[in-house]
Amino acid sequence: MPSSSRPQRILLVTGLSGAGKSTVLKTLEDLGWETVDNLPLSLLDPLLATPPSAGAERGRPLALGLDSRTRGFKAERLVGQIKQVAKTRPVETLYLDCAGAELIRRYSETRRRHPLAPDRPPIDGIAEERELTAPLKRWADHVIDTTDSDANALQQQIRNRFGSEDDAPTLTIMSFGFARGVPRNADIVLDMRFLRNPHWEKGLRELTGLDEAVGAHIAADEAYDEALGRIEELILTLLPRYRAEGKSYVSIAFGCTGGRHRSVHVAERVAARLRAEGFSPSLDHRDLATPPRDGIERSAGAKDLDDEAEGRPAR
Repeated sequence: MPSSSRPQRILLVTGLSGAGKSTVLKTLEDLGWETVDNLPLSLLDPLLATPPSAGAERGRPLALGLDSRTRGFKAERLVGQIKQVAKTRPVETLYLDCAGAELIRRYSETRRRHPLAPDRPPIDGIAEERELTAPLKRWADHVIDTTDSDANALQQQIRNRFGSEDDAPTLTIMSFGFARGVPRNADIVLDMRFLRNPHWEKGLRELTGLDEAVGAHIAADEAYDEALGRIEELILTLLPRYRAEGKSYVSIAFGCTGGRHRSVHVAERVAARLRAEGFSPSLDHRDLATPPRDGIERSAGAKDLDDEAEGRPAR
């Protein structure tokens, strides 16, 4: 179904204070959801009656955080509102549960007061809130017990349950020259200086890795096919794992000496392979516009210069 005609997904996130609502809402926000926390119940009906925003029209889902701290909170009233909204729009409820002993430990660790027992032991507030929210737990479409879950495990559960196949990390493929420094924010850096260097070929020096002749020269290296094949398979193995861990951005940087030939060609090849596998990488050739300079390449290509001087083909 086109995203413009897809019903907006609405999720009410509720449960016991300290059970992980903030973690859930933050994770949903990272997944592209629009989130609102502790909206007064008097404003719930007007909000849900409002026509979807431009983001929602593209299928952007909405998550609303509601618990005992919400102004006007009454579980029976909230269940009634959900039933009314559900007649015209799909609404789901997620209830976060947790054992009392674990909640006490969390309140002790953070030194926070329970919202229903600011001047009493947390166990009193936990018991009162559990009874207060019981109708919501019975009504909920999803119940997650976070007793044995840390923040990372809860995030993973939310990504698995409410994420989509479109929630892949934003992927950037970059080329660069080591002579001008390694990119600061690269997640993976791969050194292409083991491949034959087109800079020392007079007909190729002024060209770049975007030119076919340069690509053919690099691909003639005996290590090219095996090395690039293994690199591509490694990246294809890692990307789904990054997605599973909820990583929002992945930057893969290929470097050579000057950043104009080998790294550019390899970045273009790898990006093409990733597109063929269903990914949508963006390309950034950081040093492509810099002029070729023997001084930059000489440390890596000194042997090539000696070969040329003695009349042997440069590597």
